[in-house]
Amino acid sequence: MTETAFYILFSLTEPRHGYGIIKRVEELTNGRLHLGSGTIYGTLTKMQKDEMITVFSDEKRKTIYEITGIGKLIMRKEMERLQEVQNNISVYKGEFDEEI
Repeated sequence: MTETAFYILFSLTEPRHGYGIIKRVEELTNGRLHLGSGTIYGTLTKMQKDEMITVFSDEKRKTIYEITGIGKLIMRKEMERLQEVQNNISVYKGEFDEEI
């Protein structure tokens, strides 16, 4: 999973519209990731096709995105994978401290 896809799904702890997702991702990454509309909507379209999210309109006719059960399962697996990466970094990072 790409970092962009991860943070888009990670931002869906509650249903959000596109701009809300963009702002939440910026918040989660302390402004490091700035998602453009092409990136976010392309990713959301793929996620919808893969049944990771559902899409509906609210009372103001804004498009709202919500994570599905499949999306939550995929996120749990991805978080486990990233935790493994973090654990390995903690164990082996000293091996990369030496200057070349």
